[in-house]
Amino acid sequence: MGFTSASQLHAQRSEIIQIASGSKELDRMLEGGIETGSITEIYGEFRTGKTQLCHTLCVTCQLPLDQGGGEGKALYIDAEGTFRPQRLLQIAERFGLNGADVLENVAYARAYNTDHQSRLLLEAASMMAETRFALMVVDSATSLYRTDFLGRGELSARQMHLAKFLRSLQKMADEFGVAVVVTNQVVAQVDGSAIFAGPQVKPIGGNIIAHASTTRLALRKGRGEERICKVVSSPCLPEQEARFQISPEGVIDVKD
Repeated sequence: MGFTSASQLHAQRSEIIQIASGSKELDRMLEGGIETGSITEIYGEFRTGKTQLCHTLCVTCQLPLDQGGGEGKALYIDAEGTFRPQRLLQIAERFGLNGADVLENVAYARAYNTDHQSRLLLEAASMMAETRFALMVVDSATSLYRTDFLGRGELSARQMHLAKFLRSLQKMADEFGVAVVVTNQVVAQVDGSAIFAGPQVKPIGGNIIAHASTTRLALRKGRGEERICKVVSSPCLPEQEARFQISPEGVIDVKD
């Protein structure tokens, strides 16, 4: 538990697996894909592709390592009721995987309130101790906090509860080496800048979630089915953008 040299850490980090997103341009920006052993936060307005990206990752994480996969199962905590197994079957077909096996390898739970959401992590940890999981998705990590805690009076209690939940997620990422992907909702920013710069949105959860996530990705709509992903914060990726498209087969490269 003490100090190790940076060269040892560098050797450990070189073994970290990246999970492909389904879009080559997106993977290039992320230098391989979604990193395992850390928290990646994806935020954006509704219909920007957050859930579709999560569905695609549930399939790609099962692929062999040489195909950009994680050779492991996926665990999905759904707080918004937007998980659709049918989508996984469509995406599995694209990657040439057996649909029934893909569905069998995804453990799903619906969270109904914030305490239930936190309790599900205990169950998830015991499952991860038994079998190899490569991915854990929480979609969305913050939606239940918006309804369980109301007004400024409960703000500090909400942030403390959220901080504990995120800390548990980080512990699981460290302990089991899974890629933790959390989605986040946005809120309209109503300060002076909105007058000059047009309508602005910011992710909810404040600094607590900003500091807890290792990599933050912001999604926004482009033309038609095109979406733009921007690296907002990352310890090793430069701030840049990549385009991808949403199709029946999940997340794909933009077809010009």
